[in-house]
Amino acid sequence: MLWVELSVETPAEFVEPLTQVFTEHGEGGVAIDLPAGHNPDEGESAPPPDRVTVTTYIPHDSRLEQRYSRIDVAIRLVAHIGDISELKVRVIEEEEWESAWKEHFHVLHIGKRTVIVPTWRTYEPKPDDVIISLDPGMAFGTGHHPTTRMCLELLEQHVKPGDHMLDLGCGSGILSIAAAKLGAASSFGLEIDPIAATAAARNVLDNGVQDIVTTEEATLPHPNVAAGARDLAIANISSKVIIDLAEHIIAAVKSGGTLILSGILEEQQAGVVDKMSELGVTFQDNLTDADWIALVATTP
Repeated sequence: MLWVELSVETPAEFVEPLTQVFTEHGEGGVAIDLPAGHNPDEGESAPPPDRVTVTTYIPHDSRLEQRYSRIDVAIRLVAHIGDISELKVRVIEEEEWESAWKEHFHVLHIGKRTVIVPTWRTYEPKPDDVIISLDPGMAFGTGHHPTTRMCLELLEQHVKPGDHMLDLGCGSGILSIAAAKLGAASSFGLEIDPIAATAAARNVLDNGVQDIVTTEEATLPHPNVAAGARDLAIANISSKVIIDLAEHIIAAVKSGGTLILSGILEEQQAGVVDKMSELGVTFQDNLTDADWIALVATTP
């Protein structure tokens, strides 16, 4: 099978809209290449990059022309307001796609303890590290996207030993695996995308947490999600889905339990807060990263 690699160079402030374009119209995932050289052990934030490369891959099939045209138009529109490079195009074999995709992902430190280690990289762990071995395939959830990073940071703060968690839109399984390694007694991951669901099941096995984490290609309501049975629910999906499934999400969690909601753009926050507040949820905290927000709330 052939793949088409599409990439643009952009100022950092346009990474999010371009990522949205590639995610909506691509199929082979989105990679964001940042300048190297920052040492996380120094305890300081990396300087904001001047230029970032955003890359996606689309299959060379009957939908190629349609996908490419939509991406090209969207890139040209963004370029009217920013210094975006022309769309670079390269046709590659599937074996080269697999190698090229892996080159984008390196060991990633998140929060105080969490370390994402791609299965093809080596890493010598420190005593307190929470190691997640990950091969996302084409699934969302590598730790590089702001929403996933914020969710991992919040899990470090809110998962307690013995917790039972619901992971709605589990993607690669990264959040359920993190919860298991932070001491959760169980996590049930639901994912509607079959490619992601397959990747999640594989990653659960690779991390040896199959006795704690179960994933399934499904969504809410679900017969195995009993009312009030979970201490914590995390939903890193979209504001629309969170709003549409709000009653089911809340019902799955015990009274006074914790909700972590992300995949929400800042301008969409009010809609999520209004809907959840109508149902008795109280909001406690939030994190923001670029244009994204993650909310922490307590069930009624």
